[in-house]
Amino acid sequence: MVTLDEIAQIFCGTDGETTGWNGSQDDLVSLATKQFPGKAFCVVRKWILIDLSVTPDEKAKLTELGLLPMTLFAHEIVLDSKGRFQPNMFVRSNFGKSFTEGCMFETKNTVYLLLAAGQRKEASLGAAFSMSAG
Repeated sequence: MVTLDEIAQIFCGTDGETTGWNGSQDDLVSLATKQFPGKAFCVVRKWILIDLSVTPDEKAKLTELGLLPMTLFAHEIVLDSKGRFQPNMFVRSNFGKSFTEGCMFETKNTVYLLLAAGQRKEASLGAAFSMSAG
């Protein structure tokens, strides 16, 4: 069972502060569309990249599937290229496939573009996935 303290650890404090993209939003979108042509993207702010605490067996299963033990929670959607999410909504992604340039977190269907500084934290699978997607 996930405790409130586990959830609070994800959202509270600045002990995991890290940089994202510090340039313009347009430059970030341009970079992403070159690296991931045709893939949907979602520009986000106030984000938390979550490294998932997994067992060796869970990590092996994720690796077999081409996935990383990571997910993303963003408090603020700025722009969604496919119109799935409205600005200012929040979102929690599925497992990641890649994390590049320190600002592009790719999942199966979407590349999340991380604007400005955010957080990088560690959490259990249960805690990270107990948050509903926006």
